[in-house]
Amino acid sequence: MKIEIAGQNAFIVYFAEQTSAEVSAQIQAAVSNIHASMQDWIVDLVPSYASLLVIFDLDLSDHFAVKQKLRAALHSLQSLDASAGELITLPAYYSLESGPDLEIIAQRGQISIENVIEIHQQREYRVYAIGFAPGFAYLGEVDERIAAPRLATPRQKVPRGAVAIADRQTAVYPAVSPGGWNLIGLCPTRMFDPDNNPTMPVKVGDRIRFQAVSRDEFLAQGGEL
Repeated sequence: MKIEIAGQNAFIVYFAEQTSAEVSAQIQAAVSNIHASMQDWIVDLVPSYASLLVIFDLDLSDHFAVKQKLRAALHSLQSLDASAGELITLPAYYSLESGPDLEIIAQRGQISIENVIEIHQQREYRVYAIGFAPGFAYLGEVDERIAAPRLATPRQKVPRGAVAIADRQTAVYPAVSPGGWNLIGLCPTRMFDPDNNPTMPVKVGDRIRFQAVSRDEFLAQGGEL
């Protein structure tokens, strides 16, 4: 692990060069340790793929003291099991109506559309990071058979709830926005709601499974077409 200054009141801790389920679990263990030992000093902890941004209150401490505390918290770190994290199931309405890029992904992998849908549901995906927009959770890793590069020309408008794939990542768009990911379905679950507590149904370190629902079930659960 490397600890580097990331600003006048921040450090970034690098856990590895590449992400994995084990690295993600280790980051989550670090978040717990740092919260427990430095709670009064911490303004925010922002986990990502293979790093953790630590933002502290400059009025209460300084770089030297915080770095010493960080070293102690990381030294006593006990990595969580790679299967740790809450398991959350997200419904998905897969169809050519809701997933206009299903056919392209099927053709690329030389499999059927039904196979694409089945394969996407078979794995548990780790929430590696949340960014781009509030509630946009980067999930990995997608089976190589359905991995797909980003679109050469991004769409100007991707619907809220769009279930998408880019390379070996998958995600659910939390709001209407431009986007270059391949769309394979729609999810009725709101990935970000400022009126809810918590505002997001998932957090970094959680495990996600997708479960197919019918068109009627999708609409009944609050989905929009």
